[in-house]
Amino acid sequence: MRRALPVLGVIPSLAVLGSGYFANRTEPYVLGMPFLLFWVCLCAVLTCALLGIAHLLDPQNRPDNREEP
Repeated sequence: MRRALPVLGVIPSLAVLGSGYFANRTEPYVLGMPFLLFWVCLCAVLTCALLGIAHLLDPQNRPDNREEP
């Protein structure tokens, strides 16, 4: 489980950095946007989702591990 957390943080970075090689084209249009713009928007949404999943899986964020002020 602990090994999955860093991977969930690295995947969005690799998706954005690696997209220049295969997504740098204006066609096809997806949802009315050029493919590169669609890819960047998709990466932003997936980043939020993956980091949310990482937050839920992190044992330090569980209610029983939180300190009360």
